[in-house]
Amino acid sequence: MTYIAKPSMHHPSLSTNKVGYTRRDYEGRISTLCAGCGHDSISAAIVQACWEMDIEPHRVAKLSGIGCSSKTPDYFLGASHGFNTVHGRMPSVLTGANLANRDLLYLGVSGDGDSASIGLGQFANAMRRSVRMTYIVENNGVYGLTKGQFSATADRGSKSKKGIVNNDSPIDLVGLALQLGATYVARSFSGDKEQLVPLIKGAIGHGGAAFIDVISPCVTFNNHGGSTKSYDYVRQHNEAVSRIDFIPQHSEITTAYAPGELIEVRQHDGSYLRLRKLDTSYDPTNRYAALSYINEHQDRGEVVTGLLYLDPLAGDLHEALNTCAEPLNSLGIAELCPGVDALAKINASLR
Repeated sequence: MTYIAKPSMHHPSLSTNKVGYTRRDYEGRISTLCAGCGHDSISAAIVQACWEMDIEPHRVAKLSGIGCSSKTPDYFLGASHGFNTVHGRMPSVLTGANLANRDLLYLGVSGDGDSASIGLGQFANAMRRSVRMTYIVENNGVYGLTKGQFSATADRGSKSKKGIVNNDSPIDLVGLALQLGATYVARSFSGDKEQLVPLIKGAIGHGGAAFIDVISPCVTFNNHGGSTKSYDYVRQHNEAVSRIDFIPQHSEITTAYAPGELIEVRQHDGSYLRLRKLDTSYDPTNRYAALSYINEHQDRGEVVTGLLYLDPLAGDLHEALNTCAEPLNSLGIAELCPGVDALAKINASLR
């Protein structure tokens, strides 16, 4: 029924957020993905997060590449800026847009094929340059548009729908993000909205490169016995490291938690992430401990979810390049061409 347009009318009793929008205002077109696809749950989580954070849709720029995952930006934030790039090149286009206009919130949506195969180099450089963005990978371990071949994130030993065994080692994008310098790294499951929504909210409020790997089962090609990215497998092997709440800066911080049960980390925009830790020995501010923890549980066949690493003092690419506070796309001729004397002074400083 994807040819049917979504009704534009709103029920008058729908509640609005602090900027006057209903949740429906953050939706997009009707999804063309398979019924039950985990990607649609991620879209719903993004809608919920942006609505609860009182973000004006026109302040968001959403970018994607190619694949089932890269179709999803059409299904949320219909009133925001959007750009569908070529396969694997979303991070470069987003970097350029971010440099031109730092006033927008940048949301990059990709897939395991888009980021871990043809776009692996693009992913790596966006992380190491600390481009301020929320980078979400909808990870199902297969190429859904081309009928279910293994992607680069498919676990060794997992089986395809036709019974073929994958003999290649998987690429762990979470581990790579940690090694490359991402300052907010998380993993979640599309079927766990209670965990995913606050993780997205925390990533949007973060001041640097925020990466979330979301395991999102492909109901058509990778939701069977033998798959390590099916609904049943993830639910049976999920090891959550934390229960997370996101608290905007203007909200009062509650004191309903007993001493020692809570870690509060101040974010770049002044908001806080509140972590109720299930494992008291786990420290989300220790990059190397996070890598070790992930590898340890991966060897047990467990999927570690939650906020895995956070640098509360993260900077971004604009800070590293010392760009001006005003968006570059708004600069006029006088600022861009200061004259011969200014050019001569710059040249002299380089001799």
